[in-house]
Amino acid sequence: MDAYLLDWANLLLRWAHVITAIAWIGSSFYFVFLDNSLTPPTAPDLKQKGVDGELWAVHGGGFYHPQKYLVAPKTLPEHLHWFYWESYSTWLTGFGLFTVLYLFNAGSFLVDKSVHDWSPGAAIGAALGFLAAFWLVYDAICRAFGQKPNGDRIVAFGVLVFVVFASWLACQLFAGRAAFLLVGAMLATAMSANVFFWIIPGQRTVVAQMKAGQPVDPIHGQRAKQRSVHNTYFTLPVLIAMLSNHYGWLYQGANNWLVLVLLMLAGALIRHSFVARHKALVQDKRVPWEHAVGGTVVLVALALWLAPPPPSAAQQAAAAKPVVFGEVKAVIDQRCAMCHNAQLQQKNVALHTPELVKQHAQQVYQQAAVLKLMPLNNATQITDAERTLIKRWFEAGAPLN
Repeated sequence: MDAYLLDWANLLLRWAHVITAIAWIGSSFYFVFLDNSLTPPTAPDLKQKGVDGELWAVHGGGFYHPQKYLVAPKTLPEHLHWFYWESYSTWLTGFGLFTVLYLFNAGSFLVDKSVHDWSPGAAIGAALGFLAAFWLVYDAICRAFGQKPNGDRIVAFGVLVFVVFASWLACQLFAGRAAFLLVGAMLATAMSANVFFWIIPGQRTVVAQMKAGQPVDPIHGQRAKQRSVHNTYFTLPVLIAMLSNHYGWLYQGANNWLVLVLLMLAGALIRHSFVARHKALVQDKRVPWEHAVGGTVVLVALALWLAPPPPSAAQQAAAAKPVVFGEVKAVIDQRCAMCHNAQLQQKNVALHTPELVKQHAQQVYQQAAVLKLMPLNNATQITDAERTLIKRWFEAGAPLN
């Protein structure tokens, strides 16, 4: 497909993906808050109708009174809203974006021969295998232990172990940027599969039982609630894994898999703190902020670990000397110009003349020196010293002498 059309597909799919993800995660956050904030009704008419919990809220200039029925209402309402297209649309747009950006360009985006030397076709098959394998293993863990005593803790531990293993394996097989995104995608696939295979089918079974005048089996609601809670814990780890591909310094290190695991762990701890907060407030108990504090400590420790070392005396002496443009041009010719030249202008950037280097100096500085995103997967093996040279040149005003 023409590169220009791919860019348009990338833009529109990314836009749609963000919109639908906001809708899905927003509804997930709201319903988890709602479930944990309900109080038993006091009005006799609500008790008679089978209402198990209620909440009064004010928003948008009006008052709302949501109610939750124990298992199901006595009669099925005429108009019933289903929450599933937010999930399906998010996954479909996300997979479309993954296809356009990573699968169509597997040789550039999935494969880093310094990590694992294999064909683009094999990398594509393995990437799709990650999405399927995680769902199968996660679902098997939930089926085996989800309904047992202390099942939630066993499931949480089992899923954590498998996520750590999958993160490590992805970083041994794929380019760092792709590995981080792929781990987020496998969690997101499990989230949408929970909706498709468990939550919606369970609700449809309940509706069918009510229409047939049969007793409603509460197990369907219990399973749907369990998978829904799992989904809300996955949200922040998925988001940080997706966002991380914009920050090369996160995924380019030797222990990048551990960086990813710690980022996702911090997100899960912070999310748990908010889930526990909702329960604590409605029960007039102490708000357990220690989980959010723990997640924040993990992030601070990670920031300290990844911080660049202070410059040595030799580096400080070198930094004091003015940068000669010829040095910068030599780096760009060797590391950048093979993809940014008169014949091939990736992202409409050409760097084959001094004037063009000056014109795109800010982009080169941002992508190569600050974010460290370019060269992609560091295919040309640019060094930290060369990135620093570009940084010093730009911050000195990007002179051509």
